[in-house]
Amino acid sequence: MLHGYRAVRAALALGAFVALFAGCSHAKSVSEGGPAHIGMVTDVGGLGDRSFNDSAYAGLLAAQKSLHAEIAVLQSRSASDYQPNLTVLANKEFDLIFAIGFLMAKDVDEVAARFPMRHFAIIDAVVDQPNVASVTFKEEDGSFLAGAAAAMASATHHIAFLGGVDIPLLRKFEVGYTAGAREIDPTIKVDVKYVGSFDDAAAGKELSGVLFDQGADVVFVAAGKAGIGAIDQVKTRSNDYMIGVDSDQDGLAPGKVLTSMVKRVDVGVFRLAQQTVRQKLPSGHLVLGLRENGVGLTAFKYTRNVMTPARIAKIAKLRAAVIAGKIKPPATREELAAFRPVPLP
Repeated sequence: MLHGYRAVRAALALGAFVALFAGCSHAKSVSEGGPAHIGMVTDVGGLGDRSFNDSAYAGLLAAQKSLHAEIAVLQSRSASDYQPNLTVLANKEFDLIFAIGFLMAKDVDEVAARFPMRHFAIIDAVVDQPNVASVTFKEEDGSFLAGAAAAMASATHHIAFLGGVDIPLLRKFEVGYTAGAREIDPTIKVDVKYVGSFDDAAAGKELSGVLFDQGADVVFVAAGKAGIGAIDQVKTRSNDYMIGVDSDQDGLAPGKVLTSMVKRVDVGVFRLAQQTVRQKLPSGHLVLGLRENGVGLTAFKYTRNVMTPARIAKIAKLRAAVIAGKIKPPATREELAAFRPVPLP
């Protein structure tokens, strides 16, 4: 993955778009017996965020390796790049074009309408167009397990959540996490703050420090690159932990990242790529939760001193209860207000 990532970054830095798209406009399409051509437009976090965009890129690389798809990536430096980047790929006749992030919903809607013969997919938003596939996740499912783990690990009965922007999507992380913590410790204190962006690592470091200073000893950060700042912060803190998000961030600070709430954007990307290769061009709405292996926790590789076998077994029971429908993690603040812990055997 790293080799491909560096190649793409180098090509983009040189402006060598032709290297990425060579032959695409004249090559056989997948419907004509040629390889599938699959493109991706990142959000402003870009490749290298070790989170959302990198997870999507991993799915794209898997499609290249196992499905023999031709791939290309365009990075967005700002929101003004979204529509031009989508248009470039549409003009190059890609079979499927991914927009990575809810911020591109309006741009996907407009570009899809202008290119009705192209097929698009958006992650984390729903666009109601016949040539657009929408992929969303039950972030509240995985965040519920993260909250349970945080409550088990907390020595102060005080934890926190740090989000990127205070919007309904991020509130699913917030309230699922809070509910999971209350499932374990009904009186636990959960502080909540928002950075106001997804690409401010310095703010993530500062605000996570504030939360730790206020008494939280576990902070779940769902804020894109701001999470990298939070990881830098926790490295200097004794007896404090953070929880990573989207991709496996445990190894970025071994022993200090309690676990990561993995959001399998790579799974969503790969599944739609499979459909494209099979000439079943995707549309509609795909929802991925615990049942579909779309979200979940990492395996506590570096934190087994805190997450004992008994605690890990408890997490497994909670996961099974959510999948079975015995527990329904809340997805809104209103649902959180009505949530009550569910006794398990």
